[in-house]
Amino acid sequence: MMRVYLTSKTVLGVLFAGMTLVGCDCNEPEPLWNPTPYTLEIPPFFPPMDIPADNPLTEQGVHLGRMLFWETRLSENNAMSCGTCHLPNVSFADPEPYSTGVTGAIGKRNAMALINVGWASSYFWDGRALTLEEQILEPIAHPDEMNLPWAEAVKRLSNDENDTKYPQRFFDAFGTTEITADLVSKAIAQFVRIMISSDSKFDQWRRGEVNLTDSEYNGYQMFLREGGDPEVVQGGQFGADCFHCHGEAGLQFSDHLFHNNGLDSHFEADPGRALITGSPLDSGRFRTPTLRNVALSAPFMHDGRFNTLEEVIEHYNTGGVPSSTIDPFMKYSSGGLDLAPSQKEDLIAFLHTLTDTVFTQNSAFQNPH
Repeated sequence: MMRVYLTSKTVLGVLFAGMTLVGCDCNEPEPLWNPTPYTLEIPPFFPPMDIPADNPLTEQGVHLGRMLFWETRLSENNAMSCGTCHLPNVSFADPEPYSTGVTGAIGKRNAMALINVGWASSYFWDGRALTLEEQILEPIAHPDEMNLPWAEAVKRLSNDENDTKYPQRFFDAFGTTEITADLVSKAIAQFVRIMISSDSKFDQWRRGEVNLTDSEYNGYQMFLREGGDPEVVQGGQFGADCFHCHGEAGLQFSDHLFHNNGLDSHFEADPGRALITGSPLDSGRFRTPTLRNVALSAPFMHDGRFNTLEEVIEHYNTGGVPSSTIDPFMKYSSGGLDLAPSQKEDLIAFLHTLTDTVFTQNSAFQNPH
């Protein structure tokens, strides 16, 4: 007896072909949808990445997402793409405190760096999007950003008169030539998930490939130690106290939670997380950004108020501004961290070891148009 063995990809193609036979013109053979799974390499010491079951990574989806990420036709004036406010040389962030939209409108918060976002548990500074796909839907239609209604965006991609051939590319990625906002967001999300940084000097040190200088290593130890005067703060070790919110667990240097880090005493201008939850206890709280490539991604904080790492460290060194919701890890009540100049220099030296130019220069992430 002859036995026929089918691969999973063959079965997927057969199932899709069978589904499309209903109501078809059977005189013409239906094209088979046969996407290639994308092999995502998880770096050493990184945790697994949770990828939505309804948006698995494929070679075709990632490539389509890259094209859409850099596609200026997704903006009202055909001049702005996602990459306009997420520039590679600054770790896919914006070097301006606030981004400027196609109408000249100025945004209200600094554009966050797109780096290892596949491990995040929420998106935007206030965490209002719980999935990457949900986050991507907002900027294209937002009047202060790309200002293009999704109906028009879909129309532009569907009536593709250029050589990008988007309908065919959507079929290759998702098995349909019908372009929707949902599929656009899924494609871009696939691309952004593969944007992984894991080759900084710190990563190389963790892998045993290089040595840290004395200053860098001292800064790393400062990073891991409890802050504050031991005689005043219980458990204080004259450390920099960074690890509470920017711990190295999973090597993401963010707890992905929300904290009030003592920037302001009142929050009428921007209540932060409280806008989403409605709770006064969340006033002034914002999502912890990663410290990967932090030396490249100035300005800092949700409003871009600090231009240098020196300013950021001095903010924490002085303890920040007291308020009713300030994080208990802030040492404002004891006068700050009281780090010596040499300690601050060591801490900055360590932060520079988190710079990964292999990531920022990766040709797979650059504009393909």
